[in-house]
Amino acid sequence: MKNERQRLKRALGRVEVFALAFGTMVGWGWIMLPAQWIESAGVLGAVIAFLIGGTMCIFVGLTYAELTSAFPLAGGELAFSYRGMGYLGSWITGWTISFAYVGVAAWEGIALSSAVHYLVPIPPIGYLWNVAGFDVYLSWSLIGIVGAVVLTLLNIIGVKPVAVFQTLLLLVMAITAIVFILGSLAFGKAEHVTPVLTNVKGVGMVLLMAPSMYIGFDMVSKSAEEMNMPLRDIAKVLIVSIVVACAWYIFIILGTALSASPDFRHAALIPTADAAAYAFQSPILAKVMITGGICGIVTSWNGFIVGASRIIFAMGRSKMLPSFFGWVHPKYQTPIFSIIFVGAICALFPLLGENALIWLVDSAAFGTVIAYLLISISFLRIRKKEPDLRRLYTIKNGRMAGTVAAIIALFFLFWYTPFSPSALRPYEWALVLIWIFLGLVFLTISRLFDRGKKVTDAKRELLMFGEEYARE
Repeated sequence: MKNERQRLKRALGRVEVFALAFGTMVGWGWIMLPAQWIESAGVLGAVIAFLIGGTMCIFVGLTYAELTSAFPLAGGELAFSYRGMGYLGSWITGWTISFAYVGVAAWEGIALSSAVHYLVPIPPIGYLWNVAGFDVYLSWSLIGIVGAVVLTLLNIIGVKPVAVFQTLLLLVMAITAIVFILGSLAFGKAEHVTPVLTNVKGVGMVLLMAPSMYIGFDMVSKSAEEMNMPLRDIAKVLIVSIVVACAWYIFIILGTALSASPDFRHAALIPTADAAAYAFQSPILAKVMITGGICGIVTSWNGFIVGASRIIFAMGRSKMLPSFFGWVHPKYQTPIFSIIFVGAICALFPLLGENALIWLVDSAAFGTVIAYLLISISFLRIRKKEPDLRRLYTIKNGRMAGTVAAIIALFFLFWYTPFSPSALRPYEWALVLIWIFLGLVFLTISRLFDRGKKVTDAKRELLMFGEEYARE
């Protein structure tokens, strides 16, 4: 069993873990979407939506912190839900959170094509098709495809190079955002801060997107097996990353509102960048903002490839998916086939064009909320079933925190249902159904792949947890 269970290399310190978590949360959305949030919910409504989203993530994050300190394993959610809900609950949780991560990773290629096109107009060469009103050209799609290939190769080489690269890009992005925020305060106008608040439906539409804007803090649990830091520090890194991300989004919303009038924001191609140019009266600032946004795309993309591949790796290692997903590269000690699978999906989605971005954001947020609900339930069940479990970090009033996390997740889940004024649209439901179908196909292949090698409960326990964390 020791030889059969693949392991990942410990290489990440505190700074790298924070860079992965925060960089994953803050991608391209802060450049492209604030004007849409303001238009839908109003400035105050958008801020309220992100505060609610951040609050949910903090409560869920506390449960993650305690569980990760008890089970510092790759694809942490899989282990948490297995101990809390058994095989079926664990499989659903793992496949759902992988959908959320793959979904957001897939739209980063689309975002990269849009960003590069803004900086240097891409000539429309090689018309492919029209998707929901957007003409897709091969020249435009190739930018995202090449980006996916490059980041896939970087992730195969090792998580340490990814984390160092992530930290450097995050520094550039932070400088860009600080310049924008200070500029909006200096040159913006209070009369631009309108609408202040729209209606419940508008706030709901922003709430619908908020979870996908925060997804990434749980990178800490997915990469726990690769951490080279005290497990007691997990909670600090995790919560700080959520708070900083919440503050980031709120300041960007306020900066965008101050910088330009509602009519200008509505007509802008890339609203936050155009608003910066308008406030500074300099087109160069738009280019600077796009550069910061591209850094955000890459940091987010890196994080989601790491996170998605680790949860899929953990499922493969535990024989919940075909075993090859659980294989580790002998030289680089990275889950090579899981990374290639995620990278291939990322390379395909730029072929759907720019309008697919919102579909992926909303459907990924739906998957995120379901996973957070299941983790909250698992946390409560583990607290009850294993009160003496060794935890290096314990939440005070844990039962209350877990219950609040579950209630908030249920509240968010309502906004995606057909009963909500901001329900998922047909394209988004189609993506959900395709992922469910793909999961069932992989489950069937897994059963055939391991035919004659019956996986007992005891064996799966050891494959998932290793000897150190498995139950006797």
